[in-house]
Amino acid sequence: MNILVTGGGGFLGLHICQLLRNDGHDVSSLSRSHYISLDTLDIKTIKCDLRNSDDVSKLDLSSFDAIIHTAAKAGVWGDKAEYFNINYIGTQSLFNQAKECGVKYFIYTSSPSVVFGKEDILNGDESIPYPEKYYTAYAESKALAEEYVLSSSCDDILSLAIRPHLIWGPGDPHLIPRILEKAKLGQLKLVGNGTNKVDIIYVKNAALAHINALNSLVAKNDLGGNAYFIGQEKPVVLWDFINQVLALNKLNPVEKSVSFNLAYNMGYFFELLFSILGIMKPEPPMTRFVALQLAKSHYFSHEKAATDFNYEVITSIDQGLAETFPQKGN
Repeated sequence: MNILVTGGGGFLGLHICQLLRNDGHDVSSLSRSHYISLDTLDIKTIKCDLRNSDDVSKLDLSSFDAIIHTAAKAGVWGDKAEYFNINYIGTQSLFNQAKECGVKYFIYTSSPSVVFGKEDILNGDESIPYPEKYYTAYAESKALAEEYVLSSSCDDILSLAIRPHLIWGPGDPHLIPRILEKAKLGQLKLVGNGTNKVDIIYVKNAALAHINALNSLVAKNDLGGNAYFIGQEKPVVLWDFINQVLALNKLNPVEKSVSFNLAYNMGYFFELLFSILGIMKPEPPMTRFVALQLAKSHYFSHEKAATDFNYEVITSIDQGLAETFPQKGN
């Protein structure tokens, strides 16, 4: 097939592009800038800013059979309008243009945060509704985009959403670098009682899930409108995993702790202060969403993905850590 990957030069997008090329597909990437990493894969870059609906409406997507939409603005703080313009309006514009141009399949990279409110989620499945209140513009904008893509799935364009949780691995620009940076600065503190479990996913597993989902969507044609949680072979105790990563980098384990209530109230204070002062960068030292993510359990059943498109973990947590930190041992 001829496939367009948005954000193909990014962390997840690049791994997806590599797998698609290995399978013999023609692949292009859509992004705001050119990525040298794509040149070696013989992948063409189409420049477009998803925030500009006029530019999106001028894209000629008629040659593509499918779009895998990974591009998004991630983070826990920032201009709410920017999150919505990129994640929601941008996705909406791209989907509509894809439909107009006759693209048949649309895979949307969503996030489990679209169903995360304030309570623990223990082995949750896809029947969990969207929460009444969100604590970050990222989650809310992704939920709106996901809802639009899934509700718009039809015979003309079949769409589904993949919800990978806490992606990590070689080249990770977000999760592990943030952990290591805060640990080196002595700013990492355990929030809550330290027993909360979360899903994580190695980037190769997340990338393969997108490919398998697309293949099954093409083969079955009855998966449109579905969302799928994906993660590793088991949830991890968050703070045990963090300490494992720190140990592999010869850093001391997290010893200082704060209660969830204190972290949550601090988050509320910093959000209020930063909003009053109009500070978008850097992000506050703590937010309510971060406090919730660090103290609450949030892990999910992957049974639906296994049933519908044979989702499986090909790289275990231990193997992933060995590949992420090859010089450090496991």
